[in-house]
Amino acid sequence: QVQVREWGGGLVQPGGSLRLSCTVSGSIFGILVWYRQFPKEQRVMVATINNLGATKYADDVKDRFTVSRDHANQNVFYLQMDRLKPEDTAVYYCKTPLGAWGPGTQVTVSS
Repeated sequence: QVQVREWGGGLVQPGGSLRLSCTVSGSIFGILVWYRQFPKEQRVMVATINNLGATKYADDVKDRFTVSRDHANQNVFYLQMDRLKPEDTAVYYCKTPLGAWGPGTQVTVSS
């Protein structure tokens, strides 16, 4: 059974940065997706990365967020979030190519 875990969330001031990590057990082939979920809303795609390192971003995070994969440990993915805004406050999840989800990590952007 694939296990997925996200961490790195927390409280940060507007304009600050956080780096989220996602660890996935087992081999990964395909597209890993970072999502976020605002209160009382459905999860929405934030960023994706495929096996070739190609990335895509939602329009509202483009140029502020960067998704990457660890070079030494191919089972670890990152979401670097810069110039954070209060509207980035959400629970962030990663989803594996086979559809396994982690429990999520809370990001709160507030002064």
